[in-house]
Amino acid sequence: MRSLRKTAACALATATVLGVAVAPASAERPGRADFTLTVLFSNDAESALLGVHGDGTDEGPIVDGGDRPYGSPSRAAALLDRLRAEATTGKPGPGQAGRRGEIALSGGDNFLAGPEYAASTVEGAPFYDALALEHLALDASALGNHDFDFGPDVLDRFLDTAGDSLPFVSANLDVSGEPELAAHAADGTLVESTVLRTRGERVGLIGLTTPELPAISSPRDVEVRPELAEITNAHADDLGSLGVDKIVLVSHLQDIDNELALVPRLRGVDAVVGAGGGEILADAGDRLIPGDVAERGFPLWADDADGRRVPVVTVPGDYKYVGRLVLNFDRHGAVLDVDERSTGPVRVSGVGPDAVAGDPVVRAEVEKPVAEHVSSLADEVLARSEVPLNGVRAEVRSRETNLGSLVADSLLRAGRENADDYGVAVPQVAIQNGGGIRNDSVLAPGELTALDTYDVAPFANFVAVVPDVPRDVLRQLLERGVAAAPDAAGAFMQVAGLSFTYDPARQAQEVREGTHEIVTPGERVRDVVLADGTVLVADGEVVAGPGVSVAANDFSARGGDGYPFADLPFTSVGVTYQQAVQGHLVEGLGAP
Repeated sequence: MRSLRKTAACALATATVLGVAVAPASAERPGRADFTLTVLFSNDAESALLGVHGDGTDEGPIVDGGDRPYGSPSRAAALLDRLRAEATTGKPGPGQAGRRGEIALSGGDNFLAGPEYAASTVEGAPFYDALALEHLALDASALGNHDFDFGPDVLDRFLDTAGDSLPFVSANLDVSGEPELAAHAADGTLVESTVLRTRGERVGLIGLTTPELPAISSPRDVEVRPELAEITNAHADDLGSLGVDKIVLVSHLQDIDNELALVPRLRGVDAVVGAGGGEILADAGDRLIPGDVAERGFPLWADDADGRRVPVVTVPGDYKYVGRLVLNFDRHGAVLDVDERSTGPVRVSGVGPDAVAGDPVVRAEVEKPVAEHVSSLADEVLARSEVPLNGVRAEVRSRETNLGSLVADSLLRAGRENADDYGVAVPQVAIQNGGGIRNDSVLAPGELTALDTYDVAPFANFVAVVPDVPRDVLRQLLERGVAAAPDAAGAFMQVAGLSFTYDPARQAQEVREGTHEIVTPGERVRDVVLADGTVLVADGEVVAGPGVSVAANDFSARGGDGYPFADLPFTSVGVTYQQAVQGHLVEGLGAP
């Protein structure tokens, strides 16, 4: 068994003003290094527990996690061990200090809906993503939006395992409204900031989570504070008052440009590790996974509020890379420079000159059982259909099909089943974009398996409820669905809870390219009637009346495919649309 390291962590709550003038620092600043800190990090693992192929996909055969040549937690664990040793042993590199330490971090999004995540939902199974994180022996992790996708209860289960070996940091989340998460805050698993110790030095760590969390995930009663700079600076001051003069921010803000925009408002932060955007930062000579192309250099730089030059870094997710940022500090705790020779992304590869053998314990405890579960999905019969189910791409994108109706019915049922738990209005109707139905085939009469549901609904899209959609907005949503008719389009709408007629000879709705802003309203939808007989549109005219509660997938609710939801608020209810289909087959329809 690999040893699992623990780090001392303390939540720092009181902010005080340090009031010490800080001399500007830059990558060119002269001076002698007193301490060299290597920051190792990964982010957005997202349940990619079986690795990826060279083109970045996760398709193909799986045997003990070994048939996908890049990524995987077993290889990442072995690579991290090697990089830790390189950082702290042997002869220091040019410009490095004799005293050297390292910390290892995750930027969050530690799990994600999909077949590999589903292995952890089998009764009696461990939370495999939490086991994988334990074996990486990290010092701390941020919390990302996907960590809340299934609601606080699932995050609580994840922390029950992973929290035994590392703290999770986020300074802008208030979890007091969720008792199970509040208990983790009380026992030090969830902290706002923490102090890590390495080779006799203390390193302050502050965490941030995207303020978009309520709109893109399911945090329920977790409150998100948006004042990121103020919160970070208060914690940096607090750490400084305790004599901690090396501070790293690990932030999950969804786009590295958000971190770059934040730095000019910060004080006292020496480096920023970003997450959530998936950007590929690399320099000439950095070895990348086939198919990956560098977008910008590693690291990026931004000047903080005191004119200090701060490095900002990230790596793509799926266990494909370990990031390495090597900082040289002077004896006052100021950053002298970044060691460009050692800094950069390190790919996690099972092939080529940099191949690393996966840790056998992680293979046995995580990858092997997950691979077996994924393989078993083809044998897990959920229901039996007496008719063929039409999911052909051109059909679900141009007209109503029975499989399209089944998916829409599934969203409606899931929205209704979970509305009370998330405090939203019970949906009356549901809409599903045809482009989200992906099997591109007719499922023959007979057995429907769990694998079939992942083929039909493969994305990590969650069921969302938009509680009060005005009738004219709903009409324009339906207009968006038929705007391309009779041609096929991903925006074509499969529906549940209502029926409608449209005339393709009339004016089609037009939206501004790349947005959901209506340029020309549509006039094709002629009649809309709810399942209970309520008339919403008659002969092309909207009938006055109350709004309608609508279930959709969160991709559509955010305006995906140009759906003109008019920026109405919505709530994700902790169920993916694949889980909704599976639940509807087994429980809603009483299958088989």
